[in-house]
Amino acid sequence: MTNIPNKDKLLRNFSRCHNWEDKYLYIIELGKRLPPLPSGTRTTDYLITGCQSQVWIVIETNDHGDVQFYGDSDAAIIKGLIATVFIIYNGLTLAEIIKLDISLFFHELSLIQHLTSYRSQGLEAMVLAIRAQARALQ
Repeated sequence: MTNIPNKDKLLRNFSRCHNWEDKYLYIIELGKRLPPLPSGTRTTDYLITGCQSQVWIVIETNDHGDVQFYGDSDAAIIKGLIATVFIIYNGLTLAEIIKLDISLFFHELSLIQHLTSYRSQGLEAMVLAIRAQARALQ
């Protein structure tokens, strides 16, 4: 995920946005930077249930145990939220991903209160799916 900023840069860039329209545009921009899904993974096996939009998330580990994230959605803001979640998890081990409470970071971004209830539920579904995939890879 070389095209996506780390957590600190995300916070800095987010704080530089003047209003919520700017923040949404930044979130959409982040989604455009996601690497494409691996071939053959746009299937129901990776489709996240509980999201109003179609969301696919794939987690893989390489030979060194590094965790790789891939995601896509048919909705631009949701795709950006996927990227935001991946930024939070990037660089963590599978065990750390399972244990991490990402709500603290989303509160730091003041993002939760600006999401519709459908998007908040979808975000929670994404996190649960990521944790489930991480457990399956351990």
